[in-house]
Amino acid sequence: MDSTTTTPLVTIMPKAAEMARAFLAEEEDPSDKFLRLAVSSGGCSGFSYSVSIDIKKDDDIVQSSDGFDVVIDPVSADLLKNVKLDYLDTIGHAGFSFENPQATSTCGCGSSFTV
Repeated sequence: MDSTTTTPLVTIMPKAAEMARAFLAEEEDPSDKFLRLAVSSGGCSGFSYSVSIDIKKDDDIVQSSDGFDVVIDPVSADLLKNVKLDYLDTIGHAGFSFENPQATSTCGCGSSFTV
């Protein structure tokens, strides 16, 4: 089932959108590639985030965002609802960061969380 959402699950901040477009442009055939956001079991706090470039799967939720599409699997969608995705480039960290209002605690590096 293909599901396209008109109400964004995730808010993509400007720097994250800029970096996502840049990473997608580096792909050999970017026309069939998407920014995938996912949550999986693991990490030091219970769940961990992942960001990757991927193809769309049949059951993915598709969110259009500022010149590119984001895909999220249905299980991850519940845990990513109302998340803000940003991109930080500081001395100590460069990469995507998640601000999740559902998280009750996070690890020190910010890559895993508990709900």
